Formats: sequence, C-alpha cells, structure tokens
Amino acid sequence: MGTTQLESVQEPKYWHLKTVLSEALDSDFAVGEILPNERDLAARFGVARATLRQALEQLELEGRLQRRRGVGTTVAPPRVGVAVSTAPHEWAGDVGGEAWQPVDSTVAKAPAPVAATLGTDPAEPVHVVRRIRETQGQVVAAELVYVPGSSVPDLSAIEASGPVRARAVLRELHRLGLQGQDRSVELGSARADDAKELDRLPGAPVLVVTTRYLTAVGTAAVSVATYRADTCRLTFGDSGALEISHDDEPERQAS
Repeated sequence: MGTTQLESVQEPKYWHLKTVLSEALDSDFAVGEILPNERDLAARFGVARATLRQALEQLELEGRLQRRRGVGTTVAPPRVGVAVSTAPHEWAGDVGGEAWQPVDSTVAKAPAPVAATLGTDPAEPVHVVRRIRETQGQVVAAELVYVPGSSVPDLSAIEASGPVRARAVLRELHRLGLQGQDRSVELGSARADDAKELDRLPGAPVLVVTTRYLTAVGTAAVSVATYRADTCRLTFGDSGALEISHDDEPERQAS
C-alpha cells in the first residue's frame, strides 16, 4: 500500500479515507494480517490520526477490521451468518442444541428495563442463566436469560450449580409450553463482562438481541443476547413482519 494523498472531496474526509482503505484491504492485505500502526497509516495517507481513527472505527463497525487484544488491528474474515430462528426448538428452553452452551445460573435482581418487561418488582431476585454461543468454533454471542421464580416453581427442588443448574432452569422453563416470542435488535457497545467472553475490547460494536418469551398468561422470560458485530450477520427464519420503530413515532410494520 503506497503513499496516497487524499484530494479535496465533498464527503467527510474520514469517509473517503474509509473507501480508500477498504479497497486496499481487498488488494493488499490477507485475512488476519496486521495493519501498520496509526502513525504510519496517517503519514501514508496524509491525514490526521483523528481522521484515520474515524475511518478505522467505521471499517470495524462494517466488519472489515478487528481489534484484537495484544495484537492490534487485523483484517477480518467474512462475517458468519448466524440464524436467529423463531422455531420452537430454538426457544429459551432448548437444551439440546450445539450452538448455545450453558455456563452458569445465579439468582440476582434483573436490570430495571428487564424487570419492567417481566412485570416483576425490581427488587425481586430472578434466575439469571448465562450462555455462550459458538459458530465454527468461535464464540460469537453471550446471552443472559432472566427467568422469574413464578415461571419455574419446581426448580427449588433441584440441587445443582453451574451449567447443570442452568440447564435445569431452561428445562423447567420449556415445560411451561412457550407459545411465542417477540424480539428487538439494536446496535450497542460491548460491556466489560461481554467483551471478555467475546474476546473484544470494551466498547466494541455489538448487536444486542432482546427476546421476550411468551405463554398464554404473559411473559415467562426475557433474554438479552450480545453478538459480535464484526463477525456476525444475523439471519431470521420463518419470515414475517419486520417491526420498525422510531423514538418519535409509533411502530409500523413492513413485510
């Protein structure tokens, strides 16, 4: 990649730089290769490091680059398609799938927004199941499933901990006879605990999938799954209406 001076353009300089860098990634770099440091890159393109940093952040958001602990910025492999299915066997009660692996289960207070969705008192402890999801041998998502005690009344008779306890909670939840779910997806930033599990830096872009699991009488559980935005593209089966909502207007649906 030779020295390139950016000409004056109408679009933001960092955006034009992102395009130039993207073309260079295709022609001059291999997957997994480490990019030169920011000082060298900024000198080659004749831009300020702040401009370069904006371009690199955008390429990371688009999945072209990865920032790796102790390594630096590397060229990312193509995104992996991760199915977010609405089939019954993929509901929170699934214990037989190979993709999701139970890690542990604790009893703690749910975050206020989750408690509001569950319809529970914010001070009421709930079961919190942590799982990780692997695709092609790589951890691509970390999930917390919040289950109120009323959804799993028989769990108190089960003496277990760790992954065994997590499976027990999900098994009891599955016995409720879940009848549906609704889901939202938004872009977020990795929290410290999720970043560690996903091998990302805190603040790295992630996709947050929040799912509400329903029974005939209401909400049985809520899960919050954090997916790596740099390596994942989410696919949805059982095509239906796509809900699009804005802060300043009511929800509308698009087929």
